[in-house]
Formats: sequence, C-alpha cells, structure tokens
Amino acid sequence: MQNDLSNILIDPARRGFMRQASVMSLGALAAVSLAHANPAAAAAMKSGISKSDQGDIAVLNTALALEYQAIAAYQVGAESNLLQKPVLGVAVKFQSQHRAHADILSTTVKKLGGTPVEALAVSGYGFPVEKLKNQADVLRFAAGLEHGAALAYLGAVPVFHNRELAKAAASILGDETMHWSVLLNALGEDPVPAAFIG
Repeated sequence: MQNDLSNILIDPARRGFMRQASVMSLGALAAVSLAHANPAAAAAMKSGISKSDQGDIAVLNTALALEYQAIAAYQVGAESNLLQKPVLGVAVKFQSQHRAHADILSTTVKKLGGTPVEALAVSGYGFPVEKLKNQADVLRFAAGLEHGAALAYLGAVPVFHNRELAKAAASILGDETMHWSVLLNALGEDPVPAAFIG
C-alpha cells in the first residue's frame, strides 16, 4: 500500500460480538453480490487467480465502487452552489481523499490480477439532487454516504484473506469515520454520537 500500514491494529474486543458478526455478514454479502453483478469480478473467478485473491478482489471492487460514488457525490455538492466557501473547501478536500482511496484500490485490484470496476456517470448514481435545497441538506447527504462507507469498510476488514489488505481497509475506515464526524459537527450535531459506529 502507499502508506506504511504495518502499525495499524484492529481491536475486535472493542466491538460487540453481535454487531461484528452482522457487519461481517454484510461485507461478505457485498463481495458475493459484486462477483455476480460485475463481469470483471466474474472473469477473475474464471481465470487463474486464487480463490482467496478472487474474494479480496471482489471486496476491493465493492470498496472502489463506493469510493467512486463518494467522488461523484462531492462533485454534486461542489457544483450545487449551496456550499459556503469554507465548507466547499472541506468538501473538495474530502473528494480528493476519496480519489486517493480509489487510486490505491484500483492499483491493488490490478496487482492481484483483477479488473477494477469503473465509475458511473454522476447521473448513474441516482442521487436525490432535487432534495438538496441548502447547505445543511448537502452536508446531511454527504454525512449519510460517509457513514455508509465507514460501515462498509468495517464489514470489509474481517472478510479480507490478505491481512495487509485488511489493515489498509481499516486505515480507510478511519478516514471515512473522520469525514462523517466532521460533517456531523458542521451540521451542529454530536460529532461522536456513540462509542461504536453502527
């Protein structure tokens, strides 16, 4: 990975057993769903790629698709003319971080012998643009996506066969969670609403 991720530790004792089990199931479901819906993932399964790498590629491609969605969402927010200058700057910064996530995920899929999923056109995501009437609407929309992304990475971490990929996903999970917290704070809401994300 681009960053030194060797010092990232995951402490499963900090999560409730039932929550961890349900999130793991969501991550596995996402990986299986992608393999069936994505021709590139299906092709990887037919190639000489090991089953463990096939599973990791499927999870990486699911994460990559989520990153593309976030990039597109921040583009919608930036072009809405609803964000004040300081908030717009933060949104653009978050978008650039999602681009960095997407770049490393795409590169990793290729290194494993897979084909990265491609981004959709912004219109392909079906964002509720008509409901974005003011800055708070845009922030709430972005916060919901960031929360969903954090949960997706939480589900992905235990699913990876390659533990280095799990560490990388945990690193991105931390970034997604910080985005969510900053957006909640900007909305005047509790930026750390609970001891655990869920």
